[in-house]
Amino acid sequence: MMRIISLIASATEIVSALGARNHLVGRSHECDWPENVTSLPALTRPRFDTKMSSRGIDDAVKDIVRDGLSVYDVDRDLLKQLAPDVIVTQDQCEVCAASLDDVEAALCDWVEHDVRVVSLHPNTLTDVLSDVGKVGAAIEREKEADELITKLGRQFDNLQRKAQAERPRVFMLEWIDPPMAAGHWIPALVNAAGGDNIITNDGEPSPYVSFENIADADPDIIIVAPCGFDLDRTEQEMGAILSNPIWRDLRAVQTGKIALMDGNRFINRPSPAVFESAAMVSDILWHGAPQDGPSAWRWFNAPTR
Repeated sequence: MMRIISLIASATEIVSALGARNHLVGRSHECDWPENVTSLPALTRPRFDTKMSSRGIDDAVKDIVRDGLSVYDVDRDLLKQLAPDVIVTQDQCEVCAASLDDVEAALCDWVEHDVRVVSLHPNTLTDVLSDVGKVGAAIEREKEADELITKLGRQFDNLQRKAQAERPRVFMLEWIDPPMAAGHWIPALVNAAGGDNIITNDGEPSPYVSFENIADADPDIIIVAPCGFDLDRTEQEMGAILSNPIWRDLRAVQTGKIALMDGNRFINRPSPAVFESAAMVSDILWHGAPQDGPSAWRWFNAPTR
């Protein structure tokens, strides 16, 4: 039976969605969905304390990268012991998961058998669908991949057709302190949900922004979905920006149009879940409450003064 290791959470979800969950023998420390994957051994660990504040994590990652080090360690001994046939990683973001360089370094002295390394690099929603096909081809699930791509594409098209003519200006915050605007596939996701994504464009990297940038853009709605944080952790981190006078004076803050989302499970993970996320963003823009199932978002209520 094919043995697969996934070193990025989105790939773990893709492998599972293609019906190959039982082929997974190892994961990254961030792989947490489907829930039963947490029983698999984790091959990576961060070189910083993930419980630090948003500012602390940002500073730690910058220091590590500045020194030319990897943000994550890969357990070489465990990797060799698990003897995978396929390893899925990414070469897009040095903060998100173990990179292609990390994996190649871990394999440099391992010559017992051939290992196929599949590296994903999604920037747009089209890339996310392409990665489903790429993973499907690597794990011999081409038919399942084609079916999933068709299904996700149809769901997305249906959502776009429901978008209303009036389009609120939406700013998606990918990191709280310092603030970063959400880029890559997220502008297209917001636009498909019926919003007018501001500051960033489809396929562009996520940039740092100032509060002055946000004020100049004057969003109607702000969605806070930090990469790697769930809903509760996101709400805990909001204190870092509440005292900023520019933030307090934003129209979206004054009108109570601040929504928090589970950025870790949904928005920032380029898996099939991002297509579910578009429907959640639509709920925020048009319904004001989750429509089905457990909430992956909530309104943030905080004093403006």
